[in-house]
Amino acid sequence: MRIQLAALLLTSLSACAVGPQYSRPTITLAPTYVTPAHMVAPEPEWWRRFDDPLLDRIVMRVLAQNLDVAAAGARIAQARAAAGLAGAALLPTGGAGAAIETASQSLRSPFGAAAHELGFPRGYDLYQLGSQASWEIDLFGGLGRQRQAARADAAGAEADAAAVRLSVVAETADSYIQLRELQARVAVADKQLEVARALVGLIRQRVDQGVSAERDLQRALGEEEGVTAALPPLRAALAGQMNRLDVLMGTQAGTARAELASAGAIPLGPDPSGSAHPAELMRRRPDVVAAERRLMAANARIGAAMAQYYPHLSLTGVLNFVSLGASSLLTGSAVQASAGAGLRWQLFDFPRIDADVAKAKGKDAEALALYRSSILRATEEVENAFAGLGEGRIEVASLERQVAALRLARAQTQSAYESGAIPLLEVLDADRTLLQAADRLEQARAKESRASVAAMRALGGGYEEV
Repeated sequence: MRIQLAALLLTSLSACAVGPQYSRPTITLAPTYVTPAHMVAPEPEWWRRFDDPLLDRIVMRVLAQNLDVAAAGARIAQARAAAGLAGAALLPTGGAGAAIETASQSLRSPFGAAAHELGFPRGYDLYQLGSQASWEIDLFGGLGRQRQAARADAAGAEADAAAVRLSVVAETADSYIQLRELQARVAVADKQLEVARALVGLIRQRVDQGVSAERDLQRALGEEEGVTAALPPLRAALAGQMNRLDVLMGTQAGTARAELASAGAIPLGPDPSGSAHPAELMRRRPDVVAAERRLMAANARIGAAMAQYYPHLSLTGVLNFVSLGASSLLTGSAVQASAGAGLRWQLFDFPRIDADVAKAKGKDAEALALYRSSILRATEEVENAFAGLGEGRIEVASLERQVAALRLARAQTQSAYESGAIPLLEVLDADRTLLQAADRLEQARAKESRASVAAMRALGGGYEEV
């Protein structure tokens, strides 16, 4: 009965965890986003909505081989191990051991000579077998608070890893779109270069016929060289995006050059997948979830620091069997046992504890500010992405109409030049204007798709707090 009462008392005391209890901070957000956008349901594999098989394959390689993703996974393992260690501190610890000792006393030593005179043997064999255990009772919940903090850190590491995966996949999709953009711009420049060379050939023929002046030929050659000069920077940037995708896939730069070199269309930017309610960001953005887990850990560490104000109770026990003969080792007469309890209380160390508590509260205030900031930044990113996506679509539509009109105007201008109705300068101006508009159109298409990626990333990319 006494043992049961003592166990009940210890259980009751250990339930008295000091420090503040955590509750999610109240953050008021608008019910909807300011910038309107059409959205579909959240999808974990959101990148598949771009309907690009090569992008799908690249992303799967990135998830399997990217080194940032691998490092984030290793951090999860570390945090889980730390949580397990903190939980083990609440449990008793123990050990066991055995020893055999052979000794022979010197008859010239005081002890050996006296033992010999009394009839004790000069030599003996000593056998020992025993175990020991200790247990620090968590009277005021300090160890429990440390376990709470470690578990929150582990959950934060998991959310951080999800944020890393989302960031890496979004960067991959963005880099892939830039790759396709550069390929499209190179194609536009190559096509315009063909037109410029054809015009040079036409003018050279007219010069030979005495219809056009030499200066017209030189102007056309100058325009051709200008288009040619625009290609090297585009090709260099294109190589850079290929190398970036290689590194994202966890391989040496240049590995997938042959696979990526084949030109393809810029994938169209789909409607973002996510929730239309800003409050959902608190459980659908892994970086926001990670920030809250760090806040939970900081809150628990306040209690761990405050527990130092109170006594610490430890129980110890030792059970040994010691005998001069192996046959009598496990008999009752060979038993040696002891048990005890210790109380430790830092009565004269309160200034240091005060400082630890103040530090823990400061960490908690910092984590709260960072949590609130992460939510505000998340809403900013969503609003910016929605604005970029909506305005980008308007820009693309306008540029498509402009390029169509300029192509028609250019054809009409060349016909007028060939008939002698207008000077060459107007043809060159038409070529230059068409090239600029077509190049801008490809950039706008890529910008629209990249805004779609940014929107899906800002909305959490299908992640949901568990």
